[in-house]
Amino acid sequence: MTPRKPTLRVERSLQREGYALLAGMDEVGRGALAGPVSVGVVVVDESTRTVPQGVRDSKLLSPQARERMVPKVRRWARAYAVGHASAAEIDELGIMACLRLAGTRALAQLDVVPDLVILDGNHDWLTDPARAGLFAFGDDGPVTPPVRTMIKADMRCSSVAAASVLAKVERDGMLVEMAQEHPHYGWAGNKGYSCKEHLDALDEHGPCVQHRRSWRRFAAAQAEVVEAVEGVEEQAHTGATRADAASTPMEELV
Repeated sequence: MTPRKPTLRVERSLQREGYALLAGMDEVGRGALAGPVSVGVVVVDESTRTVPQGVRDSKLLSPQARERMVPKVRRWARAYAVGHASAAEIDELGIMACLRLAGTRALAQLDVVPDLVILDGNHDWLTDPARAGLFAFGDDGPVTPPVRTMIKADMRCSSVAAASVLAKVERDGMLVEMAQEHPHYGWAGNKGYSCKEHLDALDEHGPCVQHRRSWRRFAAAQAEVVEAVEGVEEQAHTGATRADAASTPMEELV
């Protein structure tokens, strides 16, 4: 079955509800072992024309096709941006908080404030739970626009599909650059995701600064290392104790 082409039907319907400036938003890199998580945002308004031909969810396009789409999307969009959260931030804050962080960083780059964000999926990771509904408190921190979640929005909504393309191309470029400094892991090809080449390199070289060390794989490996080190230290201590006992004069032992 041929995937449906994204259109502006959803965006037009929401504009009739009064949301003039609509932002499509999508993330890439959530499940990777290394590199940032990235969030793209593309804003359309009532004057926005039909999306450039060929724009699809980034997963359905070849790398070359995605690269060709970027300048077309930038000319087409009312506004656009990509935000990132690093591997270190993911380790410190967790992936959901970093999706929110990358999304708010993308929004902060825009020269407009969207009336509504269309978010791919069924979970609103953009809105800070501490500032939502009955749980809202305080006035500190950025306030995100209202969010409308939609399953398969990247296949239905032109703005979301375009956002996924921008985020994917920008993050892929970052991983290609990181691969020059850390060539063992094959990031120019696997873009930080799990694959045999990446996993074999991790077994041989261990993780680097760009890896998400809080991920279960690394946490388990770290636990094994700590256990092994403690075992060696215990053996060394036991051996030293026996050696001390063997060298102690008999009169000191009685």
